[in-house]
Amino acid sequence: MWKVKKIFQDVDSAIFELVWQWARKRHNNKPRRWIKDKYFQDYEERHWVFAGVVIGRDGGLETVRLFRAAQTPIKRHVKIQGEANPFDPAWEVYFEKRLGVKMESSLRGKRQLLALWKSQKGLYPHCHQRITKLTGWHNHHQVWRSKGGGDQLENRELLHPTCHQQLHSQGDTEVEPCPFEGI
Repeated sequence: MWKVKKIFQDVDSAIFELVWQWARKRHNNKPRRWIKDKYFQDYEERHWVFAGVVIGRDGGLETVRLFRAAQTPIKRHVKIQGEANPFDPAWEVYFEKRLGVKMESSLRGKRQLLALWKSQKGLYPHCHQRITKLTGWHNHHQVWRSKGGGDQLENRELLHPTCHQQLHSQGDTEVEPCPFEGI
């Protein structure tokens, strides 16, 4: 991870050098201190932050600052297994799990999870128990993707992890009553 952070810091240094050269060329008859005061400011314990003032959406003046590459969160991605086949029903659970992780990590995915949760009124559709972080959930495709189903919300539902595993082990797309019903 350190190697990537170092590369991002090198990118920031290169951008700073280019911006500084641009500013000095633009104002070649001004002293360096004047150029620094015009284009750079201190911001959140950082010095020499390239900034400017623009007219914001509300019509007022708004300060904008150059984004630092080193601020980019480093996120590792898990490679897909080489033998995984999205058209093979045996891999359906694997791909649903990958989709669930992707949904939880992205803002768009969180909106989709929230939409599924709201459409199910916060309950598992078959046993009517509450969906919680403690019970967990799996993102199930009613028509499996390996059988032509898509990722649209209408084709998905949140299930207990155990119920979901039982469903796929039986090769069914129809969910049996949940063993957690009444708990």
